[in-house]
Amino acid sequence: MKQPRTLKSRALQLLAQREQSRFELRRKLLAHALPRRVGAPAGFDGTGSGGSGADDPDADVEGARIAAAVEVDEVLAWLETQGFLSAERFAESRVNARVGRYGNLRIRHELSQHRIALAPEAERTLADTELDRARAVRARKFPQPPASAGERARQARFLGARGFSADTVRQVLREASRPPRSDPA
Repeated sequence: MKQPRTLKSRALQLLAQREQSRFELRRKLLAHALPRRVGAPAGFDGTGSGGSGADDPDADVEGARIAAAVEVDEVLAWLETQGFLSAERFAESRVNARVGRYGNLRIRHELSQHRIALAPEAERTLADTELDRARAVRARKFPQPPASAGERARQARFLGARGFSADTVRQVLREASRPPRSDPA
């Protein structure tokens, strides 16, 4: 019979696929640790329906939850001390993957969902490049400048949904609507 995989091996496999945040990895590992402790099949939802059949199955499930959380936290601590799990690397990876398509607001929001703050130097770099990135994103989606108020609103909604600030959107659309300069010869 095949031995079940350890939490450490699962974590290393997930980290080999891509950088993970501690929060995200903890959630994924808990999904595997709890059913093992309770004796329920994978996908167990932890609502108390998969206890060991004792007098108080809810107490068994709560004890299993606590033990699973402790086990997962120990694995995460080991991964961090060994350098396999890094909040800085995750943030850098996420920013690099998103910077060509999204604005600062969207990138910061995604990182906050993983409970990670952006480093000050990365924050400055993003702020310095947001206008250029917004111009490039608008130009890829809309090769022509907005010809009407409706088209201008459509482009503004698109850029806003991509996480660019309102000031950046206004400036990009103002520049796009301007007639091209003719250089005096």
